[in-house]
Amino acid sequence: MAVKHVAALLLLGAIWGASFIFMRVAAPEFGIYVLVEVRTVLASLVLLPVLLIAGGWRDMFAQWKAIALVGAINTAIPFVLFNYSSLHLEAGVNAILNATAPMFGALVAYVWLGDKLRRSAIFGLVIGFVGVAVISQQKVGTGGVSLLPILTALLATTCYGLAASMMKKWLSGARPLTVATGSQLVASVVLLPFALTTLPEAMPSNTAWLNAVALAVFGTGIAYILYFYLIASIGPAQAITVAYLVPLFGIVWGLIFLAERLSWQAMVGGVLILTGVALTTGVVRHVRQRRQLRANQ
Repeated sequence: MAVKHVAALLLLGAIWGASFIFMRVAAPEFGIYVLVEVRTVLASLVLLPVLLIAGGWRDMFAQWKAIALVGAINTAIPFVLFNYSSLHLEAGVNAILNATAPMFGALVAYVWLGDKLRRSAIFGLVIGFVGVAVISQQKVGTGGVSLLPILTALLATTCYGLAASMMKKWLSGARPLTVATGSQLVASVVLLPFALTTLPEAMPSNTAWLNAVALAVFGTGIAYILYFYLIASIGPAQAITVAYLVPLFGIVWGLIFLAERLSWQAMVGGVLILTGVALTTGVVRHVRQRRQLRANQ
């Protein structure tokens, strides 16, 4: 992997890790639905010009039904759920739970699409869910939060996993940028009535606005462009490794900017989840195969 690709991967991990900071700060003042509306509208404004330049506008209309459904499952619902969980959970914990998305993706693909699960992948799922249990027990056991915010975060990552199979089944030939832009537009339309009926009583502060704009422009619009650049440059298998960087940056940003302090149970649970993701997605197996190939050369 070239240095520029490593730099892009680190930048993407840093941006997506920071997204949980932005949500944590902005959600209490904007409210759950209004923050998603601001996020999706501004992200659409970032992505639309890129899509027009790339010539993907016609593809969006040709496959609008599938894109609309994916937009609801991959953007509208999980954005709302993560906004809710960010009201109750530390940004670092949310970033850790977000890493379970590839696990749910593998599980949904096994149940729905008939994809095979190796023994190592099944073992990874078990380890990952043990990690979730460790975090849940610690958070609920201390009496700080109920189980609901944790479940909403996991439901959000389940939506991401479901959307991955939906895209594989119905949108395998579509450009990722087309799907991403269409998803933001669909979420903007679907959630507009909810946003209008839950407007905040007072105008959000400048700090909240800065975080909301950063969440939309950087955490969604620019992040998607970076992600698609990596997919095109180094392939999806290596681009997905950003999932291991997001929790790390989410924890670091939480420590620096919000003075969060994660318990040792949360850290242990995070290690278990990332280990489970590595096994489920086949990263460990690919690393071993590469080492064997190098040894045989």
